[in-house]
Amino acid sequence: MENNTQTKPSLIMVIALMTLVNGIFNIIWGIAIIVGTVGLSLLCFPVPLFPIVLGGFEIAYAIKLLATPPQPAQPSQAIAIWEIVAIFVGNVFSLIVGILALIFYNDVTVRDYFAQLNGTQTPPPTPAAPVPALPVDPTPEPPAPAPVEPETPEKPKRRPRKVA
Repeated sequence: MENNTQTKPSLIMVIALMTLVNGIFNIIWGIAIIVGTVGLSLLCFPVPLFPIVLGGFEIAYAIKLLATPPQPAQPSQAIAIWEIVAIFVGNVFSLIVGILALIFYNDVTVRDYFAQLNGTQTPPPTPAAPVPALPVDPTPEPPAPAPVEPETPEKPKRRPRKVA
């Protein structure tokens, strides 16, 4: 049994907590849309359903990131993009969380953490084998001849006209 004593990078914790809070907020937001538009909610049922479903996915993903010991997980750029899309149901907070999550996923420490967590850590590059030096000829090379420019023929000179 492998003992993983590595601590999570702070950005992973920030992503997890932002996603968890945003998931809870999205569920509340979806319920608020249903309650606020009692008559219209039957006509626009998919609109409040979107933040509720997204909130469920966000909470599940955040719990996976916060688990101890860590569970294998990939950076969920899809959830971050759907958080940005939530602006269409009026959720500005979700837009901000989605943008920050995408920015944090591109951080080197976050990428390395996910790679190590999933066992896809790439080994450090091996140095290339030294290339043997070519023997140096002690005689210098003669200078290359200067390029010769082609001569352009001169235009014939005009003779002055005779005035009659």
